[in-house]
Amino acid sequence: MTWIKFVAGALFGMGMFLFPVGGGEGFSTPVGVLTEWLEKLITANVPWFLYLLVTLSALGALVSRFYLPDFVAKRSWLAGLFTISWPYLLTRLVALFVVICVGAEVGPECVRSADVGGSMVGLSQTLVALAFSLSFVLPFLTDTGIMEFTGVLLKPLIRPLFHVPGRASVDLIASWLASSNTAVLITAGQYNSGYYSRREAATIMTNFSLVSIPFCMVVAGTLHVSNLFPLLYLTVTAVGLLLAVLCVRIAPLATVAEDYRGEPQLKEEVPQGSSLFSWAIAAALERADKFRLSLAVKVGLEMAVGILFDLIPIVIAWGTIGTLLVNETPVFQWIANPMGLYMWAIGIPDAFTLAPATLVGFIDMFIPALITNAEAPENIRFFISALSLVQIIYLTEVGSIIVKSDVGLDVKRLFVVFLERTLVAIPLLWMVTKFFVG
Repeated sequence: MTWIKFVAGALFGMGMFLFPVGGGEGFSTPVGVLTEWLEKLITANVPWFLYLLVTLSALGALVSRFYLPDFVAKRSWLAGLFTISWPYLLTRLVALFVVICVGAEVGPECVRSADVGGSMVGLSQTLVALAFSLSFVLPFLTDTGIMEFTGVLLKPLIRPLFHVPGRASVDLIASWLASSNTAVLITAGQYNSGYYSRREAATIMTNFSLVSIPFCMVVAGTLHVSNLFPLLYLTVTAVGLLLAVLCVRIAPLATVAEDYRGEPQLKEEVPQGSSLFSWAIAAALERADKFRLSLAVKVGLEMAVGILFDLIPIVIAWGTIGTLLVNETPVFQWIANPMGLYMWAIGIPDAFTLAPATLVGFIDMFIPALITNAEAPENIRFFISALSLVQIIYLTEVGSIIVKSDVGLDVKRLFVVFLERTLVAIPLLWMVTKFFVG
C-alpha cells in the first residue's frame, strides 16, 4: 500500500504541477489549465465572490479587534486569519476601499482605473482560482514522498552550491513550468511542516522561484523581443542561478536564523552502509506511509482559506498603492537616480531614462515592460526584459507571500535582496546583451 501511495501520489503530483501541456498560446501545466478554467467559471457565474471575500476579511478582522467569537477562537488557524496587527488590518481596509471603488465605479479615477485597481482585482481573481486548484493538489506533490526522493538524490549538488536541501529542486522546477507564486507557496508549506529552516525557506523563496516560461513569453512579446526568446530564457536561467549562488552567502539571507517551525523533519543524510538511491527510496516510502487523504483535504482547506482571506487583500492594497506611486508620482524617478549613475558608469545608453524600470519591478514584475518605450532599440528592450525576469521579487504576489510566511524577511530586508540581485545582474545582463544582441 505504501508503494502505491508513493508511486500514484508522485505521478499525480508531478503530472499536475510539472508536466507541460501544449496549447495555441504556448504551454502550461495541468494545474495551470485547471486554474484558468476555474477563473473563467468563477468570473462568469459568481463575479461578486472576490468582493465578498475582501469584505468578510476586512470586517471580520475589524470586529475581532473588539470581540472574537468562540467558534473562531477555538480554531487557531481560523483565529490567526482575523486576529491581526493594526498594519495588516489597515491593509485589509484599504483593499476593501479599492474593491468598492472598482466594483461600484465610484471614488478616485486613479484608484478604480483598469491599470491600477482594476488590474489588482483581475490579478486577485486569478489568485482565487489558484487557491482552489493549488491547495488540494499540492499535498500530492509535497506529502507522498517525491520531495524526499528528489532531495536525497540531488543533495550532493544542491547543498554545496545553494546551501539548501536537495528537495528545493522541486520548487525550482515548479516555478519554471507553473509559476513563481506556486513555488513560493510550496516552499511556505514545506517551512510550516518543518522541512526547511527559516533561512533555507527565505533563500529558496527569493532565489529559486524563477519566472515561469509562459510568463517570460508574455514579457518578451510585450517588449517585442520574441525572436530572441531562446537567448532570453537561457540568459535569465544562467544569471538567476549565479545570483542564487552569490546571494545565499551574503546578508541579509546569510544572517536569517536557522531555526525551524516545530521539530525538523528533513532526512536527507545517507546512513553509513546505504546507497544514495536506496536511502532515497526509503525516505520516500517513510513519508508516503504517513500520507492520509483526509489530512490532505484538511490542510488544503486551511491553505485555501488562508490565501483567500489573508493574501488577497495584501495583493490588492499593496499592489494598488505601489502602482499609484509609479503612475502618479515622480518618486521612482527620484530614487532611481543613483541607479542611473550606476548604469551610466557601466556604459548603458539612456541610463537615467531607463533607471526607473530597474526598480519598479519591486512593485510588480510586469511594470518594467509596460513603462519601457516599445520604440526603444532592440538591445535595450532585451536588457529590460531579462532584468525584470531575474529580479523575481515583487510585492503584488511573491513578496506578499514571503512577508506573510514569517521566514525572517520583512519588506525592508526583501528590498535589500531585490537591490542586491539588481546590482549584480545589471552588468552581467548588459555584457550578454552587447555580445549577442548588439
